[in-house]
Amino acid sequence: MQSGPREIITPYRPIPLNVPEGLKPNEFFNSAENLNDLVQNNGLLTNPENLLLYRKALGHSLEFDASIIYNTSACILNPLGRPVRRTQLPEHVKNVWNRMNQIMIEYMLEQYPDPEQSLVIAGEASLDATWPLTSPGVPSIRMLHNHFIVFSKEELCNAQLADPSNPNLTDGGQNSLFESHIPDVYREFFDKALDLRILQTTDAETAKIALTGYPQGLPSWEIRGGAAALKDICFWQEYDQVLKGFLDFYRTFFGQVSTRNAPMPEHVYFPEQVEKVLLFNNDFLKTAKKVRDCCLKDDKYANAIRWQPAFKQLIYRNDEGKLIVTISQNSIGNAITELLGVVVKRVPDAEAYAQFEPQLMEKLFAVRQRLIEADIGAPIRNQYWREE
Repeated sequence: MQSGPREIITPYRPIPLNVPEGLKPNEFFNSAENLNDLVQNNGLLTNPENLLLYRKALGHSLEFDASIIYNTSACILNPLGRPVRRTQLPEHVKNVWNRMNQIMIEYMLEQYPDPEQSLVIAGEASLDATWPLTSPGVPSIRMLHNHFIVFSKEELCNAQLADPSNPNLTDGGQNSLFESHIPDVYREFFDKALDLRILQTTDAETAKIALTGYPQGLPSWEIRGGAAALKDICFWQEYDQVLKGFLDFYRTFFGQVSTRNAPMPEHVYFPEQVEKVLLFNNDFLKTAKKVRDCCLKDDKYANAIRWQPAFKQLIYRNDEGKLIVTISQNSIGNAITELLGVVVKRVPDAEAYAQFEPQLMEKLFAVRQRLIEADIGAPIRNQYWREE
């Protein structure tokens, strides 16, 4: 079996969506009206915390594919002011968010217990709220959301190899910038800043999916205790620590890229480690200078940089059945699946989608019922499912 990124073809049923004249699609996608449409066409469950579970219309997988979004479209009208990561959530919302994630992941692992047969992924996408709405590559819905996806490894094995130079796989060469150029200081910062007991640093080979050879150049941690650990609030606090450490590193690095000898960013989570590990490290500052010089010489390179933190953070199951956490710089907008070497080519084909829809919806209704029983939300009835 040849190892390498795979490209799979996933059919979807087109849903008519009328974009008002004069608006670009990605401007409309961030509107309250589009989120209403999302609820009516694909919504499964909602709650008073404004967390919405929905079926992915333009999906990644026909095996299992759903998302949770923090739907603030009607209460925060400024798309650039909406929460785009967990660290921006109110505590009472974060508590429910974590419980929803735990139940969703637990269900996927129960339904797909064999790591040799199924690739199980749960990933958070941070959508950078500093890009202009009309900028190419801006994600379609600018709010915090998680993806829950299962791929058949047999399907991946039979899929054609993807082009390894695909920008979404390489992230324009910036995906592994920290790991490629300053791996020692990158890991030293995580080691000194984070106080972890459930998460344990793991090596690249343990984290890698053999079939695809990914992830590549990303720091990874094993979840000690497996799925049971996800029921412990301490795990989610450590999961947040990984994110906070990443945000400090990212903001400090690109602050130095933007402005030579810039002061420590405001409101960092680990100021002592930022000062001692990063701002007095010659390799760290030398690498920032290289990127700054590239920006001054290459307008296209500079335009591709996400100056404010943008990332993908994943929980996935490796080939040995262990749960792994990883986090990636997200400079261009690569999909969560592409961090694990899976490129999804979506094609409109209502007839092909209909063949898989009943089995897909059966699983989504089942996990929705678990959320209802946990007092996490109420079911949504719409034109596609009324009596379930």
